[in-house]
Amino acid sequence: MKLKKLLKHIEYSEIRGSENPEITAIEFDSRKVQQGSAFVAQRGLHTDGHRFISKVVESGSTAVFCEEFPEVLPDGVTFIKVADSVKVTGLLASAFYGFPSKEMKVVGITGTNGKTSIATLLYRLFRQLGYKTGLISTISYFVNDAEEPASHTTPDALKIQQLLAQMADVGCEFCFMEVSSHAIQQQRIAGIEFAGGVFTNITHDHLDYHETFAAYIRAKQQFFDQLPATAFAITNIDDKNGMVMVQNTKARKITYSNRAMADYRCKVIETHFNGMLLQMDGQEVWTRFVGKFNASNLLAVYAVAVNLGQEPGEVLTCISNMEPVKGRFETVRSMDGKLAIVDYAHTPDALKNVLTAIEGIRTRNEQVITVVGAGGDRDKTKRPEMAREAILGSDKVILTSDNPRTENPAQIIRDMEAGVEPQWKKKVVSIENRREAIKTAAMLAQAGDIILIAGKGHENYQEVNGVRHHFDDLEEIKKCFGIEE
Repeated sequence: MKLKKLLKHIEYSEIRGSENPEITAIEFDSRKVQQGSAFVAQRGLHTDGHRFISKVVESGSTAVFCEEFPEVLPDGVTFIKVADSVKVTGLLASAFYGFPSKEMKVVGITGTNGKTSIATLLYRLFRQLGYKTGLISTISYFVNDAEEPASHTTPDALKIQQLLAQMADVGCEFCFMEVSSHAIQQQRIAGIEFAGGVFTNITHDHLDYHETFAAYIRAKQQFFDQLPATAFAITNIDDKNGMVMVQNTKARKITYSNRAMADYRCKVIETHFNGMLLQMDGQEVWTRFVGKFNASNLLAVYAVAVNLGQEPGEVLTCISNMEPVKGRFETVRSMDGKLAIVDYAHTPDALKNVLTAIEGIRTRNEQVITVVGAGGDRDKTKRPEMAREAILGSDKVILTSDNPRTENPAQIIRDMEAGVEPQWKKKVVSIENRREAIKTAAMLAQAGDIILIAGKGHENYQEVNGVRHHFDDLEEIKKCFGIEE
């Protein structure tokens, strides 16, 4: 594609050089630049792409987008000055790949908890309904049936546009994607034309990045502020910030709730460890999901599908056939009657939701044993809160390692122990080795007891000092139960 054609779709203040070079690729990683690439010099958290301009010129870059020109402008390379090179990356990529989001209906799901479940269930629902569909989620990227493991909750702008282009090429009519607060603030979704957005909830998380809860809310809010008037904005009014999220949006506002009057409502009629009976939008439906948080997720799925033109009865039939997303309230029972639940709950609110769901089903003749940790290099303020929520909802708690990353796991556990009040110390034990912690929980449990293993869910690794080692909570508890894969 000629550079001149790309320039029509971005704002720039100055250009030095020819507008006629042929652009063969868009890159912001200097290591990937080849002959004919356009390089976007991004300023990031840890590095500044402007430092690598001379390197990309040597590698054959014919155009450089930057926020300030270098002192010496080499011949044969076009330099374009832009105000925000990060935002420009998504806009350029969208134009380069032929505006793929316009070829389908893209729905973004944002919030602290529930993003993966809602996005994945929408993908499965629309596949069941016979549509070619794409998914961009924490766990996987799907281009119709072709799967690729995910690297981030929301990938970088180039990767998103590449995935959307692949979806457009195979005829996908819908794409459902998780939209993280980092991605919104870092402009990774620039250049995407959204047909709709969903807000799930907002609770304590990512304050290591956003610093304040108000800044975290503003980051999420930006997504809805940017939706076009042709889109819909579906919001959970059971969250006190539900209407705050959509207060400035131009999109059509739609509400859903488990508790209040809303456009879409859901009520839990019966609940068991193998599923629950719901009244959704006035109709009864049995599902294989457990917990009010899952009832809320399913209601969001239903609301999106109906607002994308699907027949309500068909949608409910599909919902009744669905299974939970991997690592989300995933259950396994031992031969002697112990029940283990593996869940991704890694925020205080998510942990509380899972334990509340267990509390609503248990008979109180059994004990709940919770194994929980907290991630390293992440929001430290939630660590004592995680311990506190685990204690309030459990009979015994084992504090352990999660993904320590570059932090000392023993220090992370000490941070969690700060949330253990003196009267609770007898029911809390700390075991740094996660495998040993799970084994201990299995040994402490009697027939009928419930073991919750929280924090990692679908993840099949443990990250220690930048290295990922294979580790799967479900595999570990199955070994303890003597269940062979």
